[in-house]
Amino acid sequence: MARRSMRTEIIEAGLEQFHSLGFNAAGVKGITDAAGVPKGSFYNHFDSKEALAVVALQEYGAGRRLAELRDPAVDPLTRLRAHFEFLRDETIGYGITRGCMIGNFGAEIADHNDTIRTAVREALADWADAIEATLADAQRSGEVRADLNPATTARFLLSAWEGTLIEARTDRSTEAFDVFFAMTFDTLLR
Repeated sequence: MARRSMRTEIIEAGLEQFHSLGFNAAGVKGITDAAGVPKGSFYNHFDSKEALAVVALQEYGAGRRLAELRDPAVDPLTRLRAHFEFLRDETIGYGITRGCMIGNFGAEIADHNDTIRTAVREALADWADAIEATLADAQRSGEVRADLNPATTARFLLSAWEGTLIEARTDRSTEAFDVFFAMTFDTLLR
């Protein structure tokens, strides 16, 4: 069987290191060690740790299942709830020790690095667009209040979600998730 691309292995290891340690604590040597590739191979594929971080953010964003938010075969609120349930379950699967890599990067380095700030902004915009489209579908089907602005509500939900992750990690508890789901689906979107 053919060996996977070193680039792919570096991206996967980088994503794991960035998500578990953060941008600043993840080093090129740690990433290449985790990938099982020589350190010199890193620079054959990436100009810098920052360049890898942008690709890792894109890969992480692809893993958020945004396409499922736009699936017309599923009722809009069902897909929105399933989206956040997937994210909650993923967080619980990590023992509530990791937040969202997009939000983590935004908090950790966006003030100090324009390239990362741009990548975070683009990732949040893609995510908000998918939620906005779902909310608009839900309004058309009568599942969501007509007076809500889908774009503003999508941005609010993302902010609320990122805050929920901070609280869950701080408490090492699922209680924040319960509050998020109750406020979102039983109050805000009713």
